Amino acid sequence: MPVIDDATITVAIDAALAAIAAAPDTAALKQVRIEHVGDHSVLTAANRAIKDLPKDQKAAAGKLIGQGKGRVQKELAARQNELAAAEEEAALAAETVDVTLPTDLRSRGATHPLTTLQDRINDFFVGIGWEIAEGPEIESAWLNFDALNADAEHPSRSLQDTLYVAPENSGMLLRTQTSPVQIRAMIERGAPLYIACPGTVYRADEIDATHSPMFHQVEGLAIDKDLTMANLVGTLDAFAAHLFGGQPITRLRPNHFPFTEPSAEMDFRCFNCDARLGVEHDADPNCRVCGGTGWIEMGGCGMVHPSVLRAAGVDPEEYQGFAFGLGIERLLMLRNGVSDMRDMVEGDVRFSQHYGTEI
Repeated sequence: MPVIDDATITVAIDAALAAIAAAPDTAALKQVRIEHVGDHSVLTAANRAIKDLPKDQKAAAGKLIGQGKGRVQKELAARQNELAAAEEEAALAAETVDVTLPTDLRSRGATHPLTTLQDRINDFFVGIGWEIAEGPEIESAWLNFDALNADAEHPSRSLQDTLYVAPENSGMLLRTQTSPVQIRAMIERGAPLYIACPGTVYRADEIDATHSPMFHQVEGLAIDKDLTMANLVGTLDAFAAHLFGGQPITRLRPNHFPFTEPSAEMDFRCFNCDARLGVEHDADPNCRVCGGTGWIEMGGCGMVHPSVLRAAGVDPEEYQGFAFGLGIERLLMLRNGVSDMRDMVEGDVRFSQHYGTEI
């Protein structure tokens, strides 16, 4: 028969209270609870043994053990509250945020470099007194082709090159160039006229390192009296200097476009290798920009064809003009060393972020 005496219970209670007071945190206090009031503790074992005591001893033993265990449970609860409050205060102190400090609530994005470059291009033309003109991206075939002197059999009209928004004979398409904006401006405003037309254009191309079904152009149109190719060359020289710096060396190569006559491709001396020093200096055969030729193609240009002027209601006997077209993606690739056009359209913000220092 078990013996439950005051000394044994007192020692067990004192040991429990000492352990409770020494517990440094709630995790340690949990272990104290298991050891001193758990199923295998001295107090719990003594409580179970009461049923085996003689009847006349049960009341005294129950009172002794019950009071002792109650005292231990009370101290456990008090210490639990004390330690939990201290831990919560420490956690709040460790995680405190100074809400007065400036911070970004969202991850910082970046202006797309094509937008930055287009703004820079617009600044140039506004700076020389031109206006920026815009127009719809869905155009009629008449504005996109017929008014620009493209004959009915011109290959650019085919489904292989042009994206029609309805059957091919509907006459509605996604513009393949920003030239329709020039026609609209001449019809609406007449001459004289000095405009730059930046915008998105579309071609039936597969996307690869140098092609995309959607890209951006800027076209320029100047209509006035007594304009010549010399005015065209001067404008493009100034534009190249604005984009690439220095004093560019340019040349014109004869070409053919339906909407200009005479027509030319304009090249300028490579700004990346020794070719920039002058035509008497050889290009670097390993230059990634000019491919060792010493020249970089800038775009098509020429004097506006009289038929285009007539289609827009401008008298070619009184007014002359010049026009040019440049690909903004190509300018970005040349100016900033972008080797793959797909980098521009994949939407990775990391591609755009380092252009934030553009000035």
